[in-house]
Amino acid sequence: MGIEFSQLKQLDEYRWLVPRSLKPGMRTDALIYADRALLEQIVRDLSIEQAMNVAFLPGIVGRSLAMPDIHQGYGFPIGGVAATDITEGVVSPGGVGFDINCGVRLLASPLLREDVTPHLRELVNQLFRDVPAGTGSEGPLPLDYTDLVRVLEQGAHWMIERGIGAPADVEFCEETGCLEGADPNGVSNRAKQRGRTQLGTLGSGNHFLEVQYVEKIFEAEAAAGFGLKQDQVVVLIHCGSRGLGHQVCTDYLKTMDGAMRKYGITMPDRQLACVPTNSPEGDGYLAAMAAAANFAWANRHAITHAVRGAFAKVLGAGATLRVVYDVAHNMAKRERHHVDGGEQSPEVEVLVHRKGATRSFPAGTPGIPRAYSTTGQPVFIPGSMGTASYVLVGTARAMEETFGTVCHGAGRAMSRTAAKRGRDARIETQKLADRGIILRSETRDSVLEEIPEAYKDVDAVVNVVHQAGLARRVARLRPMGVVKG
Repeated sequence: MGIEFSQLKQLDEYRWLVPRSLKPGMRTDALIYADRALLEQIVRDLSIEQAMNVAFLPGIVGRSLAMPDIHQGYGFPIGGVAATDITEGVVSPGGVGFDINCGVRLLASPLLREDVTPHLRELVNQLFRDVPAGTGSEGPLPLDYTDLVRVLEQGAHWMIERGIGAPADVEFCEETGCLEGADPNGVSNRAKQRGRTQLGTLGSGNHFLEVQYVEKIFEAEAAAGFGLKQDQVVVLIHCGSRGLGHQVCTDYLKTMDGAMRKYGITMPDRQLACVPTNSPEGDGYLAAMAAAANFAWANRHAITHAVRGAFAKVLGAGATLRVVYDVAHNMAKRERHHVDGGEQSPEVEVLVHRKGATRSFPAGTPGIPRAYSTTGQPVFIPGSMGTASYVLVGTARAMEETFGTVCHGAGRAMSRTAAKRGRDARIETQKLADRGIILRSETRDSVLEEIPEAYKDVDAVVNVVHQAGLARRVARLRPMGVVKG
Protein backbone atom coordinates (compact mmCIF):
# COMPACT_ATOMS: atom_id res chain seq x y z
CA MET A 1 0.00 0.00 0.00
CA GLY A 2 1.18 3.55 -0.66
CA ILE A 3 1.69 6.03 2.15
CA GLU A 4 0.16 9.49 1.91
CA PHE A 5 1.35 12.60 3.73
CA SER A 6 -2.01 12.80 5.47
CA GLN A 7 -1.35 9.44 7.16
CA LEU A 8 1.82 10.70 8.82
CA LYS A 9 1.89 12.75 12.00
CA GLN A 10 4.40 15.58 11.79
CA LEU A 11 6.10 15.95 15.18
CA ASP A 12 8.40 18.78 14.12
CA GLU A 13 10.25 19.97 11.03
CA TYR A 14 12.45 16.86 10.94
CA ARG A 15 10.38 14.05 12.51
CA TRP A 16 7.39 12.22 11.07
CA LEU A 17 5.49 9.54 12.98
CA VAL A 18 3.83 6.55 11.34
CA PRO A 19 1.26 5.47 13.99
CA ARG A 20 1.09 1.77 14.77
CA SER A 21 -2.67 1.98 14.23
CA LEU A 22 -2.04 2.45 10.52
CA LYS A 23 -1.35 -1.26 9.99
CA PRO A 24 -2.77 -3.99 12.22
CA GLY A 25 0.01 -6.05 13.76
CA MET A 26 2.55 -3.24 14.21
CA ARG A 27 3.94 -3.57 17.73
CA THR A 28 5.23 0.01 17.80
CA ASP A 29 5.23 3.24 15.80
CA ALA A 30 7.71 4.03 13.04
CA LEU A 31 9.58 7.32 13.09
CA ILE A 32 11.08 8.94 9.99
CA TYR A 33 13.76 11.63 10.15
CA ALA A 34 13.38 13.90 7.12
CA ASP A 35 12.39 17.36 6.02
CA ARG A 36 9.39 17.75 3.72
CA ALA A 37 11.44 17.87 0.51
CA LEU A 38 13.28 14.64 1.37
CA LEU A 39 10.04 12.99 2.46
CA GLU A 40 8.55 13.72 -0.96
CA GLN A 41 11.36 11.60 -2.43
CA ILE A 42 11.06 8.90 0.23
CA VAL A 43 7.36 8.23 -0.36
CA ARG A 44 8.04 7.29 -3.99
CA ASP A 45 9.31 3.82 -3.05
CA LEU A 46 8.28 1.20 -0.46
CA SER A 47 10.78 2.16 2.23
CA ILE A 48 8.20 3.56 4.65
CA GLU A 49 6.12 0.38 4.26
CA GLN A 50 9.28 -1.59 5.01
CA ALA A 51 9.86 0.47 8.16
CA MET A 52 6.28 -0.34 9.17
CA ASN A 53 6.90 -4.05 8.59
CA VAL A 54 9.98 -3.86 10.83
CA ALA A 55 7.62 -2.75 13.60
CA PHE A 56 6.15 -6.30 13.50
CA LEU A 57 9.38 -7.83 14.85
CA PRO A 58 8.78 -9.81 18.05
CA GLY A 59 10.46 -8.11 21.00
CA ILE A 60 11.07 -4.79 19.25
CA VAL A 61 12.06 -2.09 21.76
CA GLY A 62 11.29 1.57 21.11
CA ARG A 63 10.29 2.66 17.63
CA SER A 64 11.14 1.38 14.17
CA LEU A 65 13.45 4.14 12.96
CA ALA A 66 14.17 5.47 9.47
CA MET A 67 17.08 7.81 8.77
CA PRO A 68 16.90 10.64 6.17
CA ASP A 69 18.81 8.53 3.61
CA ILE A 70 16.14 5.81 3.75
CA HIS A 71 15.42 3.90 0.55
CA GLN A 72 14.03 0.51 -0.34
CA GLY A 73 16.17 -2.48 0.62
CA TYR A 74 15.91 -6.19 1.38
CA GLY A 75 13.55 -6.64 4.34
CA PHE A 76 14.58 -3.58 6.30
CA PRO A 77 14.82 -0.34 4.37
CA ILE A 78 18.37 0.87 3.87
CA GLY A 79 18.69 3.52 6.54
CA GLY A 80 16.49 1.47 8.89
CA VAL A 81 17.21 0.92 12.58
CA ALA A 82 15.53 -1.32 15.15
CA ALA A 83 16.45 -2.65 18.57
CA THR A 84 15.07 -5.89 19.96
CA ASP A 85 15.04 -7.19 23.51
CA ILE A 86 18.02 -9.46 24.04
CA THR A 87 16.01 -12.20 25.78
CA GLU A 88 12.52 -11.87 24.29
CA GLY A 89 13.35 -10.50 20.87
CA VAL A 90 14.64 -11.72 17.52
CA VAL A 91 17.54 -11.23 15.14
CA SER A 92 16.92 -10.66 11.44
CA PRO A 93 19.63 -10.80 8.74
CA GLY A 94 17.48 -8.40 6.74
CA GLY A 95 18.22 -5.83 9.44
CA VAL A 96 21.94 -6.15 8.77
CA GLY A 97 22.10 -6.64 5.01
CA PHE A 98 24.16 -8.67 2.60
CA ASP A 99 27.35 -6.62 2.89
CA ILE A 100 28.01 -7.26 6.58
CA ASN A 101 30.11 -4.48 8.15
CA CYS A 102 30.21 -2.39 5.07
CA GLY A 103 31.86 0.62 6.62
CA VAL A 104 33.81 3.83 6.15
CA ARG A 105 37.40 4.57 7.13
CA LEU A 106 38.88 8.08 7.05
CA LEU A 107 42.64 8.56 6.66
CA ALA A 108 44.27 11.95 7.26
CA SER A 109 47.50 13.10 5.60
CA PRO A 110 49.84 15.96 6.59
CA LEU A 111 49.50 17.38 3.05
CA LEU A 112 47.41 20.25 1.81
CA ARG A 113 45.37 20.42 -1.37
CA GLU A 114 48.02 22.56 -3.10
CA ASP A 115 50.65 19.89 -2.36
CA VAL A 116 48.68 17.10 -4.03
CA THR A 117 46.91 18.79 -6.94
CA PRO A 118 49.97 18.83 -9.28
CA HIS A 119 50.36 15.06 -8.75
CA LEU A 120 46.67 14.16 -8.58
CA ARG A 121 46.30 12.23 -11.82
CA GLU A 122 49.45 10.21 -11.12
CA LEU A 123 48.20 9.51 -7.58
CA VAL A 124 44.75 8.36 -8.72
CA ASN A 125 46.30 6.11 -11.36
CA GLN A 126 48.63 4.59 -8.75
CA LEU A 127 45.72 3.98 -6.37
CA PHE A 128 43.77 2.36 -9.21
CA ARG A 129 46.71 0.02 -9.86
CA ASP A 130 47.37 -0.81 -6.21
CA VAL A 131 43.81 -1.28 -4.91
CA PRO A 132 41.98 -4.00 -6.87
CA ALA A 133 38.39 -2.98 -7.61
CA GLY A 134 35.40 -4.60 -9.27
CA THR A 135 33.03 -7.49 -8.66
CA GLY A 136 35.48 -10.34 -9.27
CA SER A 137 38.63 -8.58 -8.13
CA GLU A 138 41.29 -10.56 -6.29
CA GLY A 139 43.53 -9.05 -3.65
CA PRO A 140 47.28 -9.05 -3.03
CA LEU A 141 46.91 -11.24 0.07
CA PRO A 142 45.32 -14.57 -0.93
CA LEU A 143 44.73 -16.63 2.19
CA ASP A 144 45.05 -20.32 2.85
CA TYR A 145 42.33 -21.89 4.98
CA THR A 146 44.27 -21.51 8.25
CA ASP A 147 45.00 -17.82 7.71
CA LEU A 148 41.39 -17.13 6.67
CA VAL A 149 40.14 -18.66 9.92
CA ARG A 150 42.51 -16.37 11.85
CA VAL A 151 41.21 -13.33 9.96
CA LEU A 152 37.62 -14.29 10.80
CA GLU A 153 38.60 -14.58 14.46
CA GLN A 154 40.94 -11.60 14.80
CA GLY A 155 39.92 -9.07 12.16
CA ALA A 156 42.40 -6.25 11.61
CA HIS A 157 44.54 -7.53 14.49
CA TRP A 158 45.68 -10.41 12.27
CA MET A 159 47.15 -7.80 9.90
CA ILE A 160 48.94 -5.94 12.70
CA GLU A 161 50.53 -9.18 13.91
CA ARG A 162 52.04 -9.59 10.45
CA GLY A 163 53.57 -6.13 10.43
CA ILE A 164 50.92 -4.52 8.25
CA GLY A 165 49.98 -1.21 9.84
CA ALA A 166 50.43 -0.14 13.46
CA PRO A 167 48.56 -0.80 16.73
CA ALA A 168 47.18 2.76 16.61
CA ASP A 169 45.27 1.81 13.46
CA VAL A 170 43.00 -0.59 15.35
CA GLU A 171 42.75 1.73 18.34
CA PHE A 172 40.82 4.06 16.03
CA CYS A 173 38.42 1.40 14.72
CA GLU A 174 34.97 0.63 16.06
CA GLU A 175 35.38 -2.44 18.33
CA THR A 176 39.16 -1.99 17.70
CA GLY A 177 38.62 -3.79 14.40
CA CYS A 178 37.50 -7.10 15.91
CA LEU A 179 34.00 -8.04 17.04
CA GLU A 180 33.86 -10.53 19.90
CA GLY A 181 31.95 -13.79 19.58
CA ALA A 182 33.05 -14.64 16.04
CA ASP A 183 32.93 -18.30 15.10
CA PRO A 184 34.54 -19.26 11.77
CA ASN A 185 32.84 -22.66 12.03
CA GLY A 186 29.53 -20.92 11.40
CA VAL A 187 30.78 -19.56 8.09
CA SER A 188 30.07 -21.96 5.24
CA ASN A 189 32.79 -23.34 3.00
CA ARG A 190 31.16 -21.52 0.10
CA ALA A 191 31.47 -18.20 1.95
CA LYS A 192 35.09 -18.91 2.87
CA GLN A 193 35.91 -19.79 -0.70
CA ARG A 194 34.39 -16.56 -1.95
CA GLY A 195 36.36 -14.48 0.55
CA ARG A 196 39.69 -16.29 0.40
CA THR A 197 41.13 -14.21 -2.46
CA GLN A 198 39.28 -10.94 -1.80
CA LEU A 199 41.21 -9.44 1.13
CA GLY A 200 42.37 -5.97 0.14
CA THR A 201 39.78 -5.40 -2.60
CA LEU A 202 37.32 -2.57 -3.01
CA GLY A 203 34.45 -4.37 -4.73
CA SER A 204 31.86 -2.66 -6.88
CA GLY A 205 28.54 -0.82 -6.61
CA ASN A 206 28.58 2.14 -4.25
CA HIS A 207 31.98 1.19 -2.80
CA PHE A 208 34.72 3.71 -3.41
CA LEU A 209 38.10 5.12 -2.50
CA GLU A 210 38.25 8.92 -2.64
CA VAL A 211 41.08 11.41 -2.27
CA GLN A 212 39.42 14.47 -0.74
CA TYR A 213 40.28 17.76 0.92
CA VAL A 214 38.74 19.54 3.90
CA GLU A 215 36.67 22.24 2.26
CA LYS A 216 35.06 23.72 5.38
CA ILE A 217 35.32 23.44 9.15
CA PHE A 218 32.05 23.90 11.07
CA GLU A 219 33.22 23.09 14.60
CA ALA A 220 36.87 23.99 15.16
CA GLU A 221 37.34 22.26 18.51
CA ALA A 222 35.95 18.91 17.33
CA ALA A 223 37.89 19.15 14.05
CA ALA A 224 41.11 19.74 15.98
CA GLY A 225 40.25 16.78 18.20
CA PHE A 226 39.99 14.61 15.07
CA GLY A 227 43.22 16.09 13.65
CA LEU A 228 41.50 17.84 10.73
CA LYS A 229 42.26 21.30 9.34
CA GLN A 230 41.31 23.51 6.41
CA ASP A 231 42.49 22.29 2.95
CA GLN A 232 44.00 19.11 4.40
CA VAL A 233 44.07 16.10 2.07
CA VAL A 234 42.28 13.01 3.38
CA VAL A 235 41.21 9.64 2.01
CA LEU A 236 37.80 8.06 2.49
CA ILE A 237 37.44 4.28 2.01
CA HIS A 238 33.99 2.70 1.75
CA CYS A 239 33.74 -1.09 1.43
CA GLY A 240 32.83 -4.21 3.39
CA SER A 241 33.04 -7.99 3.65
CA ARG A 242 32.80 -8.69 -0.09
CA GLY A 243 31.52 -12.08 -1.26
CA LEU A 244 32.12 -13.69 2.12
CA GLY A 245 29.63 -11.47 3.93
CA HIS A 246 27.10 -11.75 1.11
CA GLN A 247 27.22 -15.53 1.34
CA VAL A 248 26.85 -15.52 5.14
CA CYS A 249 23.65 -13.48 4.79
CA THR A 250 22.35 -15.72 1.99
CA ASP A 251 23.04 -18.88 4.00
CA TYR A 252 21.33 -17.71 7.18
CA LEU A 253 18.31 -16.24 5.42
CA LYS A 254 17.59 -19.75 4.17
CA THR A 255 18.13 -21.18 7.65
CA MET A 256 15.82 -18.67 9.30
CA ASP A 257 13.14 -18.91 6.66
CA GLY A 258 12.82 -22.59 7.53
CA ALA A 259 13.09 -22.07 11.29
CA MET A 260 10.41 -19.41 11.70
CA ARG A 261 7.64 -21.99 11.62
CA LYS A 262 9.31 -23.87 14.46
CA TYR A 263 9.22 -20.76 16.64
CA GLY A 264 5.71 -19.70 15.61
CA ILE A 265 6.87 -16.46 14.06
CA THR A 266 5.04 -14.86 11.15
CA MET A 267 6.03 -11.63 9.43
CA PRO A 268 4.29 -9.56 6.72
CA ASP A 269 7.36 -9.89 4.49
CA ARG A 270 9.38 -13.11 4.19
CA GLN A 271 12.48 -10.95 3.61
CA LEU A 272 12.21 -10.16 7.34
CA ALA A 273 12.96 -13.77 8.26
CA CYS A 274 13.99 -13.85 11.91
CA VAL A 275 14.48 -16.19 14.88
CA PRO A 276 14.83 -15.67 18.63
CA THR A 277 18.19 -14.07 19.38
CA ASN A 278 19.12 -16.75 21.91
CA SER A 279 18.07 -19.68 19.72
CA PRO A 280 20.66 -21.99 18.12
CA GLU A 281 19.95 -20.37 14.75
CA GLY A 282 20.19 -16.86 16.22
CA ASP A 283 23.44 -17.61 18.02
CA GLY A 284 24.83 -19.19 14.86
CA TYR A 285 23.99 -16.18 12.72
CA LEU A 286 25.45 -13.63 15.16
CA ALA A 287 28.68 -15.62 15.43
CA ALA A 288 28.99 -15.89 11.64
CA MET A 289 28.04 -12.21 11.24
CA ALA A 290 30.84 -11.27 13.67
CA ALA A 291 33.29 -13.35 11.65
CA ALA A 292 32.24 -11.59 8.44
CA ALA A 293 32.53 -8.23 10.21
CA ASN A 294 36.10 -9.10 11.18
CA PHE A 295 36.87 -9.94 7.56
CA ALA A 296 35.57 -6.50 6.56
CA TRP A 297 37.82 -4.71 9.06
CA ALA A 298 40.81 -6.71 7.82
CA ASN A 299 39.80 -5.81 4.26
CA ARG A 300 39.72 -2.06 4.95
CA HIS A 301 43.02 -2.43 6.79
CA ALA A 302 44.63 -4.15 3.78
CA ILE A 303 43.31 -1.39 1.49
CA THR A 304 44.77 1.19 3.88
CA HIS A 305 48.17 -0.47 3.53
CA ALA A 306 47.95 -0.24 -0.27
CA VAL A 307 46.81 3.39 -0.13
CA ARG A 308 49.77 4.28 2.09
CA GLY A 309 52.08 2.64 -0.40
CA ALA A 310 50.58 4.56 -3.31
CA PHE A 311 50.90 7.90 -1.50
CA ALA A 312 54.55 7.17 -0.66
CA LYS A 313 55.35 6.18 -4.27
CA VAL A 314 53.88 9.36 -5.73
CA LEU A 315 54.32 11.96 -2.99
CA GLY A 316 57.29 10.69 -0.99
CA ALA A 317 57.88 9.16 2.41
CA GLY A 318 56.47 12.20 4.19
CA ALA A 319 53.00 11.54 2.78
CA THR A 320 51.96 9.45 5.78
CA LEU A 321 48.33 8.53 6.47
CA ARG A 322 46.76 8.29 9.93
CA VAL A 323 43.49 6.48 10.68
CA VAL A 324 41.01 9.06 11.97
CA TYR A 325 38.32 6.44 12.54
CA ASP A 326 36.76 3.35 11.01
CA VAL A 327 33.01 3.06 11.59
CA ALA A 328 30.72 0.20 10.60
CA HIS A 329 27.24 0.05 9.19
CA ASN A 330 25.26 -3.11 8.38
CA MET A 331 25.58 -4.77 11.77
CA ALA A 332 23.52 -6.16 14.65
CA LYS A 333 25.21 -5.45 17.99
CA ARG A 334 24.50 -6.16 21.63
CA GLU A 335 24.44 -2.82 23.46
CA ARG A 336 23.00 -1.29 26.61
CA HIS A 337 20.63 1.65 26.20
CA HIS A 338 18.08 3.67 28.14
CA VAL A 339 14.71 3.05 26.50
CA ASP A 340 11.45 5.03 26.74
CA GLY A 341 12.33 7.56 29.36
CA GLY A 342 15.85 8.73 28.70
CA GLU A 343 18.53 8.53 31.36
CA GLN A 344 15.86 8.25 34.06
CA SER A 345 14.91 4.81 32.78
CA PRO A 346 17.07 1.77 33.56
CA GLU A 347 19.60 0.58 31.00
CA VAL A 348 18.56 -2.57 29.20
CA GLU A 349 20.52 -4.86 26.90
CA VAL A 350 19.21 -4.83 23.35
CA LEU A 351 20.30 -6.03 19.92
CA VAL A 352 20.57 -2.95 17.70
CA HIS A 353 20.09 -3.66 13.98
CA ARG A 354 21.71 -0.92 11.88
CA LYS A 355 20.97 -1.43 8.19
CA GLY A 356 22.74 1.25 6.18
CA ALA A 357 23.09 3.18 9.42
CA THR A 358 26.04 3.95 11.65
CA ARG A 359 26.81 4.70 15.28
CA SER A 360 26.71 8.26 16.61
CA PHE A 361 28.06 7.95 20.16
CA PRO A 362 28.70 11.10 22.24
CA ALA A 363 31.58 12.06 24.51
CA GLY A 364 32.01 9.80 27.51
CA THR A 365 30.48 6.72 25.89
CA PRO A 366 32.32 3.47 26.63
CA GLY A 367 33.79 1.87 23.54
CA ILE A 368 34.94 4.95 21.62
CA PRO A 369 38.68 5.70 21.34
CA ARG A 370 40.21 7.30 24.42
CA ALA A 371 41.44 10.20 22.29
CA TYR A 372 37.81 11.06 21.49
CA SER A 373 36.40 10.54 24.98
CA THR A 374 35.84 14.28 25.51
CA THR A 375 34.84 15.01 21.91
CA GLY A 376 32.60 12.14 20.86
CA GLN A 377 32.83 9.58 18.10
CA PRO A 378 33.53 10.71 14.54
CA VAL A 379 30.59 10.05 12.22
CA PHE A 380 31.01 9.87 8.44
CA ILE A 381 28.23 10.59 5.93
CA PRO A 382 29.54 10.32 2.35
CA GLY A 383 27.73 11.85 -0.58
CA SER A 384 28.27 10.87 -4.21
CA MET A 385 31.51 10.94 -6.17
CA GLY A 386 30.70 14.45 -7.37
CA THR A 387 29.42 15.98 -4.16
CA ALA A 388 30.58 16.51 -0.58
CA SER A 389 31.10 14.06 2.25
CA TYR A 390 30.75 15.06 5.89
CA VAL A 391 32.51 14.44 9.16
CA LEU A 392 30.20 14.83 12.15
CA VAL A 393 30.37 13.99 15.85
CA GLY A 394 27.98 11.89 17.94
CA THR A 395 25.47 13.42 20.36
CA ALA A 396 23.62 12.56 23.56
CA ARG A 397 20.30 13.10 21.77
CA ALA A 398 21.10 10.27 19.36
CA MET A 399 21.60 7.99 22.38
CA GLU A 400 18.20 9.08 23.72
CA GLU A 401 16.25 8.72 20.46
CA THR A 402 17.98 6.39 18.01
CA PHE A 403 20.11 4.01 20.10
CA GLY A 404 23.09 6.17 19.19
CA THR A 405 22.51 5.89 15.45
CA VAL A 406 22.53 8.12 12.38
CA CYS A 407 22.45 7.62 8.61
CA HIS A 408 25.43 6.28 6.66
CA GLY A 409 25.20 8.31 3.44
CA ALA A 410 23.03 10.41 1.18
CA GLY A 411 20.86 7.48 0.07
CA ARG A 412 19.86 6.58 -3.45
CA ALA A 413 17.21 8.68 -5.15
CA MET A 414 17.34 6.79 -8.46
CA SER A 415 17.61 3.09 -9.27
CA ARG A 416 20.77 1.83 -10.94
CA THR A 417 18.80 1.04 -14.09
CA ALA A 418 17.33 4.54 -14.22
CA ALA A 419 20.74 6.12 -13.60
CA LYS A 420 22.24 4.33 -16.62
CA ARG A 421 19.38 5.10 -18.99
CA GLY A 422 20.39 7.43 -21.82
CA ARG A 423 23.80 8.33 -20.38
CA ASP A 424 27.36 7.90 -21.63
CA ALA A 425 30.14 7.02 -19.17
CA ARG A 426 32.70 9.13 -21.04
CA ILE A 427 30.50 12.21 -20.81
CA GLU A 428 29.84 11.67 -17.10
CA THR A 429 33.56 11.18 -16.44
CA GLN A 430 34.33 14.40 -18.30
CA LYS A 431 31.72 16.29 -16.27
CA LEU A 432 33.63 15.33 -13.14
CA ALA A 433 36.96 16.22 -14.75
CA ASP A 434 35.60 19.66 -15.60
CA ARG A 435 35.06 20.13 -11.85
CA GLY A 436 38.59 19.00 -11.01
CA ILE A 437 37.63 15.44 -10.01
CA ILE A 438 39.64 12.62 -11.60
CA LEU A 439 37.74 9.32 -11.84
CA ARG A 440 39.12 5.84 -12.51
CA SER A 441 36.59 3.03 -12.67
CA GLU A 442 36.86 -0.63 -13.61
CA THR A 443 33.58 -0.57 -15.58
CA ARG A 444 31.37 1.94 -17.38
CA ASP A 445 28.35 0.67 -15.45
CA SER A 446 29.96 1.70 -12.18
CA VAL A 447 30.33 5.24 -13.47
CA LEU A 448 26.73 5.49 -14.63
CA GLU A 449 25.13 3.77 -11.65
CA GLU A 450 26.91 6.13 -9.26
CA ILE A 451 26.39 9.48 -10.98
CA PRO A 452 25.74 12.30 -8.48
CA GLU A 453 22.12 12.63 -9.66
CA ALA A 454 21.43 9.07 -8.49
CA TYR A 455 21.68 10.19 -4.86
CA LYS A 456 19.75 12.45 -2.55
CA ASP A 457 21.21 15.85 -1.74
CA VAL A 458 23.83 15.06 0.91
CA ASP A 459 23.72 18.65 2.21
CA ALA A 460 19.98 18.29 2.85
CA VAL A 461 20.41 14.88 4.49
CA VAL A 462 23.16 16.17 6.79
CA ASN A 463 21.11 19.26 7.60
CA VAL A 464 18.31 16.99 8.90
CA VAL A 465 20.80 15.01 10.98
CA HIS A 466 22.33 18.20 12.41
CA GLN A 467 19.07 20.05 13.03
CA ALA A 468 17.42 16.98 14.57
CA GLY A 469 20.36 16.73 16.96
CA LEU A 470 21.50 13.22 15.98
CA ALA A 471 25.03 14.39 15.13
CA ARG A 472 26.78 17.75 14.77
CA ARG A 473 28.55 18.92 11.63
CA VAL A 474 32.32 19.12 12.04
CA ALA A 475 33.79 19.31 8.51
CA ARG A 476 32.79 19.08 4.85
CA LEU A 477 35.08 17.18 2.49
CA ARG A 478 35.25 17.58 -1.30
CA PRO A 479 36.45 14.85 -3.69
CA MET A 480 39.58 15.33 -5.80
CA GLY A 481 40.09 11.81 -7.11
CA VAL A 482 37.82 8.75 -7.15
CA VAL A 483 38.54 5.04 -7.60
CA LYS A 484 35.60 2.68 -8.20
CA GLY A 485 35.01 -0.89 -9.29
